[in-house]
Formats: sequence, structure tokens, C-alpha cells
Amino acid sequence: MGRKFFVGGNWKCNGTTEEVKKIVATLNDGKVPSQDVVEVVVSPPFVFLPLVQSLLRPDFHVAAQNCWVKKGGAFTGEVSAEILVNLGIPWVIVGHSERRALLGESNEFVGDKVAYALSQGLKVIACVGETLEQREAGSTVDIVAAQTRAIAERISDWENVVIAYEPVWAIGTGKVATPSQAQEVHFELRKWLKENVSAEVSESTRIIYGGSVNGANSKELAAQPDLDGFLVGGASLKPEFVDIINSATVKSS
Repeated sequence: MGRKFFVGGNWKCNGTTEEVKKIVATLNDGKVPSQDVVEVVVSPPFVFLPLVQSLLRPDFHVAAQNCWVKKGGAFTGEVSAEILVNLGIPWVIVGHSERRALLGESNEFVGDKVAYALSQGLKVIACVGETLEQREAGSTVDIVAAQTRAIAERISDWENVVIAYEPVWAIGTGKVATPSQAQEVHFELRKWLKENVSAEVSESTRIIYGGSVNGANSKELAAQPDLDGFLVGGASLKPEFVDIINSATVKSS
């Protein structure tokens, strides 16, 4: 069975109640392929999760943008996996480059988070990616392999994991990895999974791309053989997110 196309929308730290309602209304009106062609997940800020979940069309799902690394308790300002499960939130984004860079989340910490979230029944979008300096130094593959290894060392079941490759130099900068640059890293990640985890996990795990994806470039990117979808930032707040979801048809046609 082929890998089902996956499109995630990461709203980051944006939105008011009215804006959120407007975005959801646009998504609810959007004409998109059926759930057997594409899986769609949107990730609003924590405080809007219940609102979005209550209004969003049933074929789309919601994700939290982060969760705590272990059981909840005396961790002011954190949200635990247990709380998300209690709210009926099925997905969580872990290890986004903004958290790695701004909040110092290490590969090991991200790996622990992924493992704990999975253990509580959440599905995980696990982010990896290199900085511009790392790319220019020729160490892209080493960097994303190390980030992926920290996850692989802590989990045995990959069924509920989606890997998001997000070159840090392409996030919010307007610079996009060319389709061939994206494909090259996705190919290397899949090869790494095959050699270090298993051929089955390599074949079945979805590896999605993030980094200035928009309605104009999504179809060409979607056509790459090892690219299984997108994690979209800024464009997920705009009507063109529907166009990006529709790029899934490139794979099914």
C-alpha cells in the first residue's frame, strides 16, 4: 500500500478568536480530495485547540504544536501528552526548529518527547532539518541523520510517526529548497531508515517537507517520489492552504 499524502498546517503563535473562526470557515468550505487520498491536520495555538476541534470539518484533524517530555505535574506553562489525550487531540508536533533553536531543545530531549507522546497514544509529527551554515558546510545528511537517530533509539513502533524535513534556512524566509534538493534529503532520510531501522519502516513512514511551501510551488514538490506531503507554516493561515492540500492529487493521478 502506498503512503497516504499528509498535509499539516502549523499556525505557530498566530490568531485571534475571530481570525481562527475565519480560517476554519475557509477550510470547511474548501473542495479537497477524500480522506483516502490525503490526511489533513491543522495545528493552532494551545488555547484555540478546543475551539478549532469543535468547528472543524470531520475529515480534518487537529494537532498541538508541542507537549511536555513526561507526565504532567509541577511544570508551569507546559502542556502534557495526557492533557492532549484527554481533550481528544490526536496529533502533536515535536522538535520544530524554532523550539530547537529558541528554546534549546536537544536531539535527545526531542527523542524523549516523541517517545513519551507515542506512549500516551498521540501521533507525532517529528521535525528535523539543518541550518544554512550546516548546509553550506556539506553536513545536511549528518545533521538530519543524528536528529532521526535520537528518535529511532527511543521508539520501536513507527506507525504513528510522520517525519517533517524542514530546512531551517527555508522556514519563513521565502527561500524554498528546490524540488531536487528536497527529494535528495528525503531520499537520504528514507535510506537511513532502511539501513538503521528496517526496510518496512523506510517504505511505510511518511516524510513530509516544510519550508516556505505555498500554492504555487506545492505541485512540483509533491511530484518528488520520496516527498509524502507538507508541513505548512504561513500559507496555512491563508486560503491557498486548500490549493496545497489539493497538490495531493499529483500523487494519486
